[in-house]
Amino acid sequence: MDVLINVFVALHIIGIASLLGGFLTQMKAMGAGTARFVPAMLHGALTMLVTGIALVGLNQADDQTVNNVKIGIKLVILIVILALVYVRRDEERVGKGEFAAVGGLTVANIFIAALWT
Repeated sequence: MDVLINVFVALHIIGIASLLGGFLTQMKAMGAGTARFVPAMLHGALTMLVTGIALVGLNQADDQTVNNVKIGIKLVILIVILALVYVRRDEERVGKGEFAAVGGLTVANIFIAALWT
């Protein structure tokens, strides 16, 4: 079971890397007002959602404790990110505020995961 959990943790990290990487590649364009949500951001967020749900289920099946408040907050943040990226995914330009919000929420999700023990 530990190997399976670790595989899903790795996939979850790949998802966050895709979301954050997509954001970082558009930072210069954000300054110019031409930033857009790239497909990697949507796919990364979806990967995070699926693997995160799987991780909660696997950890509970393995009788490990799960901090439901932490997971709930991370889920709400991810749903907001997904909503913003999904709705505006076909737009040529996204407002600086929306784009910065996705980046800020992504970083907040990373800090919650890493620092909340």
